Parts: sequence; C-alpha cells; structure tokens
Amino acid sequence: MLDRHLRPYIDPPLNMIGGQIARSGLTANMVTLIGLAFGLAGAGAIVAGHFLLAVALILASRVADGLDGAVARAHGVTDFGGYLDITCDFIFYAAIPLAFVLGDSGQNGLAGAVLLASFYINGASFLGYAILAEKKQMRSDAHGTKSLYFTGGLLEGAETIAFFVALCLWPDWFAPLAYGFAALCSVTAVSRILLAARVFER
Repeated sequence: MLDRHLRPYIDPPLNMIGGQIARSGLTANMVTLIGLAFGLAGAGAIVAGHFLLAVALILASRVADGLDGAVARAHGVTDFGGYLDITCDFIFYAAIPLAFVLGDSGQNGLAGAVLLASFYINGASFLGYAILAEKKQMRSDAHGTKSLYFTGGLLEGAETIAFFVALCLWPDWFAPLAYGFAALCSVTAVSRILLAARVFER
C-alpha cells in the first residue's frame, strides 16, 4: 500500500548510489545475494535473541534489496536478475518468521505456522497474477522498473519490513502480531484474486 508512495522519495538516492556501485564492478546479482546474506544473518540474530542486531541486519538487507534494482538499471535489467531477486525476497520473508519459531517454538510455533501459511498464499496470488499479466503483456511502473508485474495490495514490502521490525522490538508480542498480520495478508490475497477474476476472466 505504501510502496508506490515512497518510490518518488527513495528512488533518486538509490539510483545515485546504485550507479556508483555499478561503476565499482559489483553486479546487481551480487548485491541481491549480499542483501539475502544480511537477511539470513538477521534471522540468526533473532534465534540467538539479539533483537536489536536483527533490526539493523534486516534494514541493511532491505537497503541492499533496493540497491540491486538500481544497479540493474545501470547495467541493464535481466530476466534472471528479476528471478533471483524475487526468489531471495521470498527466502528472506520466510526466514524471519521461522527464526521466531526456532527461537521459541512453544510460544511462537502455531502463530508462526499461520503467518507462514498466509505468506505462502499471498505469494501464490502475487506470482500467479504476474504470470498472467506477462501473458497479456501488461506493464506497470507504479512500483519501479521490475522484471515481474507487481500488483499493489494492502500489504507490500514497506508494511512487511515495518512488521518485522515491530516483531524484533516487541518479541513477546509475536503471536498476536503474527495473527493480525496473517489476517491482513489474507485480505491482500483475496483482493488480488478478486482483481484477477475481473481482469483475466475473459
């Protein structure tokens, strides 16, 4: 919901820094993998109970996730780069809830399972829509230049990162926060399915 509104503010500095990174020799795929490494390190910090460190690593991961697109635009966007980016995003989004479950399975197990299931359903609705949008040769730059067609929703990247940070700041509230976010993920998935029914029915 917030991503398209943040784009005009975050894209210019990301593009400037991304251009400098591109000139250094780093590729967009390297930046993507660095971002994933930060994210997985953040998950490890959660398991170990170092929640403030996890916040820093999660934010570093998402900065890298923004920069890889800027580097790609400087070098030239590739299909594999887009594929690697979305795959690493899904790994990251799964790793953070899983880390809370591994850190305290007794308290967080059920809520974590519900949250991950909602991510799975929401991800399926997102990727399925992107496949059909590509088949119809639909294009949109509302979320920046992407290799995949991005549909908006109630919950997008900005909201998910804010949620992860909130979990790290208030880890004892993981279960109620997870159930609430899972419910909103379900609303996002259902709204996307209804949109797909309207756009692709014929």
